[in-house]
Amino acid sequence: MAFSSGLSKNSTQKTAKQKFSSNAKSWPNSKGKKNHHPKTKSTKPKTSNPVIVLFNKPFDVLCQFTDEAGRKTLKDFISVADVYAAGRLDRDSEGLLLLTNDGQLQAQITQPTKKTYKTYWVQVEGVPTNEAIEALQNGVVLKDGKTLPAKVRLIDEPAVWPRNPPVRERKAIPTSWLEIEICEGKNRQVRRMTAHVGFPTLRLIRYKIGQWCLEDLPNGDFKIVKI
Repeated sequence: MAFSSGLSKNSTQKTAKQKFSSNAKSWPNSKGKKNHHPKTKSTKPKTSNPVIVLFNKPFDVLCQFTDEAGRKTLKDFISVADVYAAGRLDRDSEGLLLLTNDGQLQAQITQPTKKTYKTYWVQVEGVPTNEAIEALQNGVVLKDGKTLPAKVRLIDEPAVWPRNPPVRERKAIPTSWLEIEICEGKNRQVRRMTAHVGFPTLRLIRYKIGQWCLEDLPNGDFKIVKI
């Protein structure tokens, strides 16, 4: 004996119709394309008085304005209202940080596709060989992928402010300085790059982002640039 579903032919058709109707948004249309709601284009806020703040971030300062743990933040140094960091700089790194009240400019500076070059002065342990420098220039393979080609060269020790606390150097091992230019922003990228080729970073100073640079801006100070 065959078991009956308990539904008549008409009710079966009606149920199928209801299913189709309830899932109409995901069913193909007559052209074989899925129906969907039009996407709303998101726009970053504009301001009538855009400014950029150039800040020479000291060591051991967080790139945010608040911290529940009571650590030093941007609020301890910057008195300009309604500006936000365009990109980040690690707590243990120093140098140039850009802040702005212009959302579109902030997005442009941080957008990877724009390939904004950033220049770093890097004190490393040891004296990098030509092979190590060439490897950094060509790109090294890190856990999150291969780095893009970089501009790398040995430089004399730059005339910069003393770090507080000082860098711990080993007397038996010399240190040297590299200038590294990259146009991407993987997490702690420069430190991982130099460690990968055998020369760990001891001190990292960002000197330039795109057209903006530290010049003679003292560590811990900021200046406002009208756009």
